[in-house]
Amino acid sequence: MARPVTLCTGQWADLPLEVLAEKAANWGYDGLELACWGDHFEVDKALKDDNYCKAKRDLLKSHNLKVFAISAHLVGQAICDNIDERHKAILPEDVWGDGDPEGVRKRAAKKLIKTAEAAKKLGVKVVNGFTGSSIWHLLYSFPPASPAMIEAGYADFAKRFIPILDEFKKLGIKFALEVHPTEIAFDIASTQRAIDAVKGHKSFGFNYDPSHLGYQGVDYVKFIRMFGGRIYHAHMKDVWWGHGDGTVGVFGGHTEFADPRRYWDFRSIGHGDINFEEIIVALNDVGYKGPLSVEWEDSRMDREHGAEEACQYIKQADFKPSQIAFDAQFDR
Repeated sequence: MARPVTLCTGQWADLPLEVLAEKAANWGYDGLELACWGDHFEVDKALKDDNYCKAKRDLLKSHNLKVFAISAHLVGQAICDNIDERHKAILPEDVWGDGDPEGVRKRAAKKLIKTAEAAKKLGVKVVNGFTGSSIWHLLYSFPPASPAMIEAGYADFAKRFIPILDEFKKLGIKFALEVHPTEIAFDIASTQRAIDAVKGHKSFGFNYDPSHLGYQGVDYVKFIRMFGGRIYHAHMKDVWWGHGDGTVGVFGGHTEFADPRRYWDFRSIGHGDINFEEIIVALNDVGYKGPLSVEWEDSRMDREHGAEEACQYIKQADFKPSQIAFDAQFDR
């Protein structure tokens, strides 16, 4: 095994962290990627109580688990989004406030900076998350969206995120965007544009997740090779595509996950179409040494069975890069 295998706790926030930690240890995980919701990692408590982070680390240590990153996807989503009633369901009350859209966006930005401060207290150097996007609704360009409208969306992202990234830099924390539909970056082209928008800010990078790229037809291995120096964290998640009955396309048809008509669906690792061996090779080639974090999402499978199976699958799939040339023994 070359890297620690961790479990992203976002899909397990209904369980107390103490319960989940015991389960994860028994399943074979080396650590947890703590989500900033449920009781897994509470930013405000971390900043107010000097004992909070130590207690979290002690809890994990008691199960021989480590933490390498925390995740702030829900708050991050609100920073650049066009805010509506959907956001109220995912945001903390202090961020939602009175629901005024610009107020929500500004409070979300402040909370993300606080999250970086809390991450530093916890002793981790990466905050994973989303950015949201003011132009996602313009994806299919009809009525036609002018180039100026798209450029304005990236300018809005830069205006809101450069100050956040500057604060992250001061704290020595990296922000890792999970490239994903509904974000400012959702494929390779939009990822490069996002980097350009923030002028190549070194605190801006990615939480690599192949599952959001594969079903779109994006080369998820090419992504690693193009942006390897900015991959600050990696999710391991599988997806299949081309398995529907021809009635629903890649846009989803307003169907729910696990609907058999769907063209694509998230699957537990090893049950989808992602080639993890190619991913491991590419991660080795670009020198990624961080954790491989299982983000378990499969509406067709019992999650405890899936989480344990996924942990073992990734541990078997991962391998250290070679330290010598394979034909070095022939040199004279």
